[in-house]
Amino acid sequence: MAIRRLSKLLLPFLLVLSVSCIASASSSAPDNFVSCLLSHSLPSHPIGPAIYTPNNASYSSVLESYIRNLRFNESYTRKPYLIITALHVSHVQQVILCAQKHNLQMKIRSGGHDYEGVSYVAEVPFFILDLFNLRTINVDIKTETAWVQAGATLGEVYYRIHEKSKVHGFPAGVCPTVGVGGLFSGGGYGVMLRKYGLSVDNIVDAQIVDVHGRLLDRKSMGEDLFWAITGGGGASFGVVIAYKINLVPVPETVTVFKVIRTLEQNATDIVYRWQYVAHKLDNDLFIRLTMDVVNVTGSQTGEKTLRATFMALFLGDSARLLSVMNKSFPELGLKQSDCQEMSWVESTLFWTGFPNGTALDALLRRDPQVLTHLKRKSDYVKQPIPKAGLKWIIQKMIELQTPMLTFNPYGGRMAEIAASAKPFPHRAGNLWKVQYATNWNASGSEAAEKYIDLTRKLFKYMTPFVSKNPREAFFNYKDLDIGINHNDKGSYFEGRVYGVKYFKENFDKLVLIKTKVDPGNFFRNEQSIPTLPY
Repeated sequence: MAIRRLSKLLLPFLLVLSVSCIASASSSAPDNFVSCLLSHSLPSHPIGPAIYTPNNASYSSVLESYIRNLRFNESYTRKPYLIITALHVSHVQQVILCAQKHNLQMKIRSGGHDYEGVSYVAEVPFFILDLFNLRTINVDIKTETAWVQAGATLGEVYYRIHEKSKVHGFPAGVCPTVGVGGLFSGGGYGVMLRKYGLSVDNIVDAQIVDVHGRLLDRKSMGEDLFWAITGGGGASFGVVIAYKINLVPVPETVTVFKVIRTLEQNATDIVYRWQYVAHKLDNDLFIRLTMDVVNVTGSQTGEKTLRATFMALFLGDSARLLSVMNKSFPELGLKQSDCQEMSWVESTLFWTGFPNGTALDALLRRDPQVLTHLKRKSDYVKQPIPKAGLKWIIQKMIELQTPMLTFNPYGGRMAEIAASAKPFPHRAGNLWKVQYATNWNASGSEAAEKYIDLTRKLFKYMTPFVSKNPREAFFNYKDLDIGINHNDKGSYFEGRVYGVKYFKENFDKLVLIKTKVDPGNFFRNEQSIPTLPY
């Protein structure tokens, strides 16, 4: 009903602007864009307070508040000529139509965690549509569902669910400041994926503003578009306003552990064994493996070793967890003293690295615990790495020192869902997903080039051990190394380069949907879904 009322209210505005868009010249100044916004603003929801230009005293703080990769907050980083912090759905509709009329490049930001800054950086003049004010969360325990607006953070989602129920949760990411809009639309990986799949596997409805300025729900947008925005990236198809999610049952008590082993503590053999068991374990158990390089304890010469960190969530108590581990993965040597029992919502704080006893309202904080310069890449592994190969990779990591590897096991529910069920295709046959992570504190392009190069070297070293033809990648772990779209005449062919790596066979269906709903390619970025070339 709310969608119909709003659409009826805005119909005269939408018709006028739609006609204007067709007749518009190819370009126009940003100030004309602002005039368009102001002249079509609804009296009940004026857009003026949502507009920030570089002359506004709050412009810099608004821009920087949601920059989560300091690599894109340098003095030489191109800044938007305008930021619009939408306060109402009508603002989103006005922005889309006015931006088309004046042929302007729009970037859509919800939480700012895009690894390549694609939601707030561009090589061409652009403006940002910022959704952080659209963050309402309505939890309905009776139906075990919740409507979540795109500007909400994962921490806010977890907190609001916990307010209503101690035995419900939702499978999504481990970082509480990540925005719902980007994570959900790209797939949404989390530590309950072996039990419940991805976030998108638990989304049942959505609201999106399309290229015509219409606010649509699942029924009115149709199943194809709904499919596309649940794993194919919402920013290629429109502006997603909200998602309706199915809550999942969690026990009153869950168990977590964090066990560290170095090479001197037999880490190589334990990691080798992890490869064979992590994807086959009880579906209630998720054990993430992170490998990084540290100093050998007590070394006076700066000698380096590899540290393997095994971090887990078990949907049950510690007694059952120890039984599972002793049977399936005794090599880790898990002890009762390693285990911590807590509620599910407390486990989300544990995974973020908060100290034990941290108040739950820490989930409501919007500022990350750490801000740094970073580069991320991804891979998928379909066969265990031979022990000789594993030793070689470990040696290369010690040589490079800075890049880290994180292995996230699949199997369980992930292997049961068809590769075509959602745009995210990496299902059965994948043992684990790899994340390459490099962080650094130094500013400037020289430091960035150094650490990005280290990351690329580790990625290259892993080539024999990961998926091939295509070398698959995870869309939520955005990586411009695997292809960039300049959105000109070669857009389809450029898009196919990265598209098949992210989406495999599902890329072709995404292109067909994109061509149908946004034939003029208004919703575009460096790795958006392209339209057909004919």
